[in-house]
Amino acid sequence: MTPHGTTPHELRSAARPRPDQAMVDIADYVVDYRIDSEHAYDTARHMLLDSLACAMLAVKFPDCAKHLGPVVPGATMPDGVPIPGTGHELDPVQAAFAIGAQIRWLDFNDTWLAAEWGHPSDNLGALLAVADYLSRKAGREGGKPLTVRDVLTAAIKAHEIQGVYALQNSFNRVGLDHVILVRLASTALATRMLGGGKEQVVNAVSHSWIDNGALRTYRHAPNTGPRKSWAAGDACRRAVIHALNAVNGEAGYPSALSAKTWGFYDVAFKGGEFRFERPFGSYVMENVLFKISFPAEFHAQTAVECAMALHPQVKDRVGQIERVALETQEAGLRIIDKTGPLANYADRDHCLQYMVAVPLIFGRLTADDYTDAVAADPRIDALRGLMEVRENPRFTRDYFDPDKRYIGNSVQVFFKDGGSTDRISIDFPIGHRRRRAEGVPLLMAKCEAALRAQLAAAQVDRIMVLAADPSRFDALPVHTFMNMYRA
Repeated sequence: MTPHGTTPHELRSAARPRPDQAMVDIADYVVDYRIDSEHAYDTARHMLLDSLACAMLAVKFPDCAKHLGPVVPGATMPDGVPIPGTGHELDPVQAAFAIGAQIRWLDFNDTWLAAEWGHPSDNLGALLAVADYLSRKAGREGGKPLTVRDVLTAAIKAHEIQGVYALQNSFNRVGLDHVILVRLASTALATRMLGGGKEQVVNAVSHSWIDNGALRTYRHAPNTGPRKSWAAGDACRRAVIHALNAVNGEAGYPSALSAKTWGFYDVAFKGGEFRFERPFGSYVMENVLFKISFPAEFHAQTAVECAMALHPQVKDRVGQIERVALETQEAGLRIIDKTGPLANYADRDHCLQYMVAVPLIFGRLTADDYTDAVAADPRIDALRGLMEVRENPRFTRDYFDPDKRYIGNSVQVFFKDGGSTDRISIDFPIGHRRRRAEGVPLLMAKCEAALRAQLAAAQVDRIMVLAADPSRFDALPVHTFMNMYRA
């Protein structure tokens, strides 16, 4: 016998196996499952509006804007997909990249945290690009355009695929970036939107796995850099390519995961197979986390809230601080606990100490606070150097509890004279499902402010009126909806 219990004959056999069950399950869900949760649709509607608000905020940053045009100058597509907040019209492949990049750029869109983490609304790069392309095509050919409701349905399913995989499968533990799940979910849904059946979805998904994954090194010291802001867009672009190829008859690879030696499990997952806590439904969209108050890596959101609460006690005594005690979850300790110099914007918005220091000192944390100009204030790094970070085991337990999904942090400041502030501890941020009633009005205020900073008043007025009328909003043809976001 050889490793894995196979015989030499079996290893040499060219017989085509049945598709891996994990890929079949995705195809069955994408094609057959009916979403019947109005709560999921309500959340998806807010997610869509919030994601495009994030896109509006991002286009003001030159490092983002330079990625939003055609891949080479002049490679435009007449009546192509409009890139929100710009004048670009692109083919659906490059549009998927651009929209995905601008939604993710400021680290301000929704979040999902488990064994793996990520941002399920990243999938909108692919979903909006394909839906708009198909809607315009239908209009030119006398067909029926896709509606916003179609996009919401696809988004619920994309969230579910990415999020359910993330519950018990840690790609970061093997050094792979979470955008591998954006590519997976977007590939499956884009294939379906383009008219693919179960066979085409399986084929496309097999190509997604064969791509393997991007290395996480661009998210971590000493290599943290801006690729983390366009990595999801890149995953969306690959997904649309795989979907287009599949519906055009490209063959799939049925044991892309399980093939001995050459499959994803053996090559990239240390020989293990995927594990699943629950079947696909609408759980992830219903429980997704919104970033409402701060553009900050989500493991730090409650830490920033704590720091904001402590600002009045600290603002006039920054020079008297002896130490700052931070408690966080194991995941937060592992990915955003950073000491030493921070090289750039991307380094700072993934540093727990930086994200706590700024609100302690200034009473705010905005996207501009990660820029070189703000970071040059010597008080920030001086305060970072006084911070002690440790894991709180309860925060870690509550983080993984499927009935809680908390993201707890605590902050306490100690002064040289022996005094201290209160210890502020927050289990879950304002974007958590348990704070939806409090959070949704603030989420919509975030959305409106972002739109008014980028679009004409009449456009924003129309969007906000439609957002308040779900039935009219959902019935909009996708291309009509996307036109409302043109600069």
